[in-house]
Amino acid sequence: MKATTRTVRLELTEPLRISRSVMAARDAVWLSVEHDGVTGHGEAVTSVYHGLDAATLRRCFADASRELRRFPDPDAALEALCAGELTGGATPPAVRAAVEAALLDLAGVRAGRPVHRLLGLPQAPVAATARTIGITSPLDAAAQARALTACGFEILKLKAGLPDPEEDVERLRVVRDAAPGARLLLDPNGAWTPRQAEALLPRCAELGVEAVEQPVAPGDPDGLAALAARSPLPVIADEDAVGLEDVRRLAGRVHGVNVKLAKCGGVHAALRIAETVAGSGTALMLGCLTASSLGLAPAVHLAGTARWADLDGHLLLAHDPWTGIGGEDGYVRTSGLPGLGVEPRAVRGERRAAVGER
Repeated sequence: MKATTRTVRLELTEPLRISRSVMAARDAVWLSVEHDGVTGHGEAVTSVYHGLDAATLRRCFADASRELRRFPDPDAALEALCAGELTGGATPPAVRAAVEAALLDLAGVRAGRPVHRLLGLPQAPVAATARTIGITSPLDAAAQARALTACGFEILKLKAGLPDPEEDVERLRVVRDAAPGARLLLDPNGAWTPRQAEALLPRCAELGVEAVEQPVAPGDPDGLAALAARSPLPVIADEDAVGLEDVRRLAGRVHGVNVKLAKCGGVHAALRIAETVAGSGTALMLGCLTASSLGLAPAVHLAGTARWADLDGHLLLAHDPWTGIGGEDGYVRTSGLPGLGVEPRAVRGERRAAVGER
């Protein structure tokens, strides 16, 4: 097998403001793995929070590419990756996830089966996805809420965490008035103090918020669990639930964990997390970073395993260079094509034709 990379710039339709940053664009590095004339693709995106720039991603992909050459086919490489024998412990989880995605895509295309079938999940996933509204003015937030619900979005996720929490409450109130039938999620990205969270969670519950992600700063999972035990609405761990060991400490103690493939290490790592929390009272949220449809696709194949799907990263882009997972109507879904089921917009149908020739 041989592998190549390509770096592209992903511009957002408008800057996304959260409590700790404002983002207008990010770089994506695409990994393409070829075997016997068939190619599989994966994507990792840069992240200041996770300490990943494009140069780091390219360097890690170069290391992974050298390792891939020693495997006779993608199935053998996947087996080694799941056993921890392909990428070392120092490899960032986002890179492991992208390598796994490319191998799953390649294996699926070669077998003529979509990834969820390869994973033993018989149903083609379709899930209502949350749509994020960043920190903005109440007037703009209300306008976005009306427009999104008119397009079919049933779940709206509001970013929060301004220095004055009353501004968060006001924005929440106007969105509730603008979209009275929507399911609301709130995400302060760890910006509230424990005292603020104690005071704000009951008010969020009164306004019909369904769940709150990571209300307090990460680093004190016991404190987060104690807050969840007293909370009148579900508390979902995100920044405090990075990988399997974090989730084991929180299982049964918080109401949910946000599983992002880029932070846990990929599809199989996410499935292990799902097994860990099963029956514990802790539900799964499938989350994402802002990325293209290629980056989102692996999580979409797992959407049937989650209580909440927050898979809208591709919908925030001014131009998504890939297509195949939908979402514009409020629902993400697999396409039915083999592998990840996504295609470059510029060459739509090329892989489908190639598979038909095999």
